[in-house]
Amino acid sequence: MTGLKVIRPGPLSLLQDGGRLGWQHLGVSPSGPVDPHAAAWANRLLDNPWGTPLLEIALGGVELESDVDTWAACCGAELPLTLDGEPLPCWSRFPLRAGQRLALGFARSGQRGYLAVAGGFRVGPVLGSVATQVREGLGGPDGHGRALRAGDLLPCDPADRSGGQSVPWRFVPDYRTEPRLRVMLGGDAADFAEEERRAFLERPWRLSPQSDRMGARLIGEPLRPPRRQWSLGVAGGAVQVPPDGQPIVLLADRQTMGGYPILGWVHPLDLGLLAQSPAHRVVRFERVKVGRVQEELRAFYRFFGR
Repeated sequence: MTGLKVIRPGPLSLLQDGGRLGWQHLGVSPSGPVDPHAAAWANRLLDNPWGTPLLEIALGGVELESDVDTWAACCGAELPLTLDGEPLPCWSRFPLRAGQRLALGFARSGQRGYLAVAGGFRVGPVLGSVATQVREGLGGPDGHGRALRAGDLLPCDPADRSGGQSVPWRFVPDYRTEPRLRVMLGGDAADFAEEERRAFLERPWRLSPQSDRMGARLIGEPLRPPRRQWSLGVAGGAVQVPPDGQPIVLLADRQTMGGYPILGWVHPLDLGLLAQSPAHRVVRFERVKVGRVQEELRAFYRFFGR
């Protein structure tokens, strides 16, 4: 079996794909990349279909040794990228030869990088997906939901391409700036007082250090949520407001049911900006109409072949 051997795994490196879809009615989280924009570009650079298994690298600190001739691409956080000590640009594809070592340093901006190889990593799916869900013990290199460890082998096949390729600059996000996240008000929004809805959009919010792949916790002047005493199914980007008034934006490893009032949903194409923000980064929200979101999502999925 050929592939990439893990020399250093980094703080948290997870195999992900398009997500474990169709199981939420049984309480199984969909998982998948928390920055779908960066993950989609990493696969597109290699002509991989949507959702081809790749590696999500939190913060960096990863070193891999190849025993196969292939091509790779890295998008997302600004990770210092070197091949046998020679620097490589992010948001681009490059050849990777047997015996070479690929190192990804710690992020200068952003929080997660996405490393793809031509044809994807060949790992057996669990419930139709290789996506790693640590909390539920699903997916990953062993099928039991664990992160990468030193000594793991990420299987992949030999592949060839002709010439390097990079993502056009206008599609490369700036993870250094304060993000303005578009949000569709809805769900229980009508049960919030008008001044609370307005406050959510006008106030600055800081990203809590307690945020993770399950959800982004926000810190600010508390909102006053309405009471709700039943649970409903939840979707990615849902803005929940618990009794303490500090909103939570649900991400890829979210639970499938929730009882907190929902103020709305963050635009799916803006969730990556949130997931790439460091702790204590200020984020702001602005309202967007559902029709605009649907139009942009259709264009996104057409471009990436979903």
